[in-house]
Amino acid sequence: MDYELLSFVKRSERRKQIVTELQRPSTPKEIAQRVGVSLSHVSRTLREFREKGIAECKTPEAKMGRIYGLTEQGREILQEIQ
Repeated sequence: MDYELLSFVKRSERRKQIVTELQRPSTPKEIAQRVGVSLSHVSRTLREFREKGIAECKTPEAKMGRIYGLTEQGREILQEIQ
């Protein structure tokens, strides 16, 4: 377990909500609607998650409607915050 990453997610209620939503593969738009935040906020958070190895894009070639999901490290963080 990377406790720095766990701390990064726990410091923000929105990041915790987005990690929870990524339990099932989703598009940024779906996540934004379910969490109740702007699409730009979700996109920025997903970019941070990808850079830190928490989430990954499952359909990188898609121009629209990209699907994101948790990495193994992301699933470990999810287990800790639940």
